[in-house]
Amino acid sequence: MSIPSSHNGFLPNETNPQKLLFYPKLVAIYDITYQFINRYLEAKDRTRDQMLQAARSGKQNIIEGAADGLTSSKMELSLTNCSRGSLRELQADYEDYLRARGLTIWTQSHPRTPRLATFCQELKAPEKYIATWQKMNDEELGNLALTLIHQAIYLIERYIKMLEQRFVTQGGISEAMTQARRNHRHF
Repeated sequence: MSIPSSHNGFLPNETNPQKLLFYPKLVAIYDITYQFINRYLEAKDRTRDQMLQAARSGKQNIIEGAADGLTSSKMELSLTNCSRGSLRELQADYEDYLRARGLTIWTQSHPRTPRLATFCQELKAPEKYIATWQKMNDEELGNLALTLIHQAIYLIERYIKMLEQRFVTQGGISEAMTQARRNHRHF
């Protein structure tokens, strides 16, 4: 008796998270946060762990959600939403840091915002920019992180809408399994 292949025709293809438009931003957010907390927060400051874990969760939940999405649309949506929540938490930590130290949170009207936004939109390979980030002061690095976070959240929200629409039009794994079984019976 032969064992059937692992792909029975009803499992969707796994999403490669590295190919998602927002994934490089999540990597950059993690890398920047790692640098930021090591440069600007004292070792005993509990915010260090919270910020690093929020940055890590923002990225790792996308990886886990993509894998879990093979068998659970609900889990993929849930983990993708957790990623967005972690980024919102990290956003608040950066804003708190800047505000509490009397540093500027760059708004749309700040003269450096358009250039920073373009830089972040074009970011494809975060590892190429580490040397640039190391030259930034805490206000610049914090605002770079905030810009990336805003862009990542925006793209994740669009991705969530796409996942919802895919579920509405294609259904979930249970429906696909039922349909595969029905198709098999008709042969």
